[in-house]
Amino acid sequence: MFRLTSSAMRRLALPALLAAYCAAGSAAYADSAAGAYLAARHADLSRNFPEMVEFGTRAIAKDPENLDVLEGLIVAQIALGKLDDALPYARRLASVSEGNQIAALVLLGEALKSDDWDTATGLVGSKVSIAPVIDQMIQAWIRIGQGKMSDALTIFDTLGEDSASLGFTLYQKALALAYVGDFEGAASILGGEDGALQLNRSGLFAHAQALSQSDRQEEALELMKAAQSGMTDPEVEQMIADLESGKTLEFNVIRSPQDGIAELLFAVAETVGTEGDQTGILLYNRLAEHLVPTHAGVLVLSAQILEGMGHHDLAIETFGRVPQDSFAYQHAALGRTDVLRRADRLDEATGELRTLAEAFPDTVRFRVALGDTLMQQDRFAEARDAYDLAISRFEADLPAQWPTYFQRAIAAHKLDDWTAAEADFRKALELSPEQPTVLNYLGYSLVERREKLDEALGMIERAVAARPDRGYIVDSLGWVFYRLGRYDDAVEQMERAVELEPVEPILNDHLGDTYWAVGRKREAEFQWSRALSFITDDTDLTELDPDRIRRKLEVGLDLVLEEEGADPLRATE
Repeated sequence: MFRLTSSAMRRLALPALLAAYCAAGSAAYADSAAGAYLAARHADLSRNFPEMVEFGTRAIAKDPENLDVLEGLIVAQIALGKLDDALPYARRLASVSEGNQIAALVLLGEALKSDDWDTATGLVGSKVSIAPVIDQMIQAWIRIGQGKMSDALTIFDTLGEDSASLGFTLYQKALALAYVGDFEGAASILGGEDGALQLNRSGLFAHAQALSQSDRQEEALELMKAAQSGMTDPEVEQMIADLESGKTLEFNVIRSPQDGIAELLFAVAETVGTEGDQTGILLYNRLAEHLVPTHAGVLVLSAQILEGMGHHDLAIETFGRVPQDSFAYQHAALGRTDVLRRADRLDEATGELRTLAEAFPDTVRFRVALGDTLMQQDRFAEARDAYDLAISRFEADLPAQWPTYFQRAIAAHKLDDWTAAEADFRKALELSPEQPTVLNYLGYSLVERREKLDEALGMIERAVAARPDRGYIVDSLGWVFYRLGRYDDAVEQMERAVELEPVEPILNDHLGDTYWAVGRKREAEFQWSRALSFITDDTDLTELDPDRIRRKLEVGLDLVLEEEGADPLRATE
C-alpha cells in the first residue's frame, strides 16, 4: 500500500520551546522566514491542515524550493480537497524532486480529470504507486478512456488469475462491462457466477441496475427487497417502486472512466479503513472526490476520516456537501449532526435535527437522534416527545428498536414516571432479551426502589456475565447484594467494581457503604472521602449527593439512615 515516506511526511520532533512559540501565534515571528517555516512544520506534524496551508504558503513565498514545506503544503491542500490549489506547487516540486509521489499524485489527478490519458499512463505505477494490483486496475480504466476495451479486459483477466485480488478485480471488470453496455456480463459477475463477491452499497445498486438493464426485472426486484433493513432508505424504496411499476433502472453507478477510477480509489480507502495511515487514506479518497465531486460515498468517508483525525469543522463542512438529491443525503445529514454533538455544539445539532425531522417525517432516525441530543442536554420532557414520535412510526417490532425504548425509559425515569419507564425497559428487553445495559439499568432501578429484588438480582447477574469488565455493572451486582443484606458478597463485588473504575465517585461511595456494613468503618470513611474527591462537573448528582456523603463522614451511615427514616442496614423486600 502506498505510504507517505518522503521528507515532508517524516514526523520529526520539534523542540518543545519552538513548538510552544509557534503555537502561541506571534504574528511578527510567523511572518519571518524562520517563523513561517517553524509554524508550518508544527502544523504539518500536528496534521493541522488549514494552518499548514496558511503558514506553508508564507514559508514557500520566502523559500520557494524548500522541499519539506512544499510537500507538506501539497499534502494539506489535498487533505482539504483542494487539488486545484495544489497543482502549481506539485509542478514545482516535481521539477526539483523527480519521482516525488506526492507531486505525482496531484499531477495524476489533473491528468485523469482532463482526459489526458497518455500523461496518466506514464504516471501510474512509475511516478505514483498505490499497490501493484490497484495500479494495474487504474491502467485498465485508462485504456477504457483511450477506447481500448480489449486491452482493459486483458488486464482484468490477468489480475483475476491471482485469487488474493479476485474479488476486487471481478467487481471492477463488472463495472467496466456495464459501462460499455454489456449488462448481461456485468450481472453475471455481480451475481457471483465467476466467484463470490462482497458488494458494498454501490455494488448492490450496480447489480440491480445491470439486472434491470438485462430485462431481468423480477430478479432485480427480489435483490432490492432483500436489501431492505426495516429502516427508512429512500433510494432503496425508490428503486423498488420503479421496478414494481415496470420501469427499467438506469445504470448510473459508472458513467465515465473517471467514475470507475473514483470508485476504485473509494473502495481502497473504504477497505483499509482505520487500519492504515489516515492521512494517506484521506489522500486517496480526496483524489476520488476530485474526479467525481458529488460522489456521496466518497464525501461521507472523507468526513468520517476527518472527524477521526479531530477536524470537526472540516468534517461538518464535508458532510454538508453531499447533494440533497443523493441517496446518502440523509445519512450525511445525520453524520453532520453527530459531529456537532461530539463537538459539544448541541444547540446547533438540535436545531438541524428538528429541521430534518420536519422535512423527512417518515425517517425515524432523525426523531431518535433528536431525542438522544436532547437527552445530552437533560431536556428529558422534550426528548420523550421526540421518542414518542419516533416510536409511533414503527410499523413492526424489530430487535434494532430496543435502544429507542431504552432511551425513552430513561427519560421517563428522570421525569419520575416509573410506570412508563418500567414498561419501556421491559419492552426493550422483549425486543433484545440479553442487552446488558438494559438488564443493568432496570435491575439497578428496581434495587433502588427496593422492589422485586430477586428478579433484579437475576437481571444484574446476567448483565455481569455478559460484561464482566464493566465496573458500573459489577457495582450494580454489589449493590443488590447490599440491599439483600448479603454484605460480604457486596464487599467482594464492590471492590472489584472499584478496581475496574477506580475514580468513579458513585462506585467509591457504594464501596464505603458496604465497608461500613461489615464493620470496616475507617475504610468506609476513606472511600467516602475518595468519592468526594472524584466528583466533577460531569458527575450525575441525581445518583450521588455530596452533602449526604459529608453527613456520613460526620456522623456515620447508621445515623444517616435513621435520619432518613430507613432501618439501618436492613434490606426491604
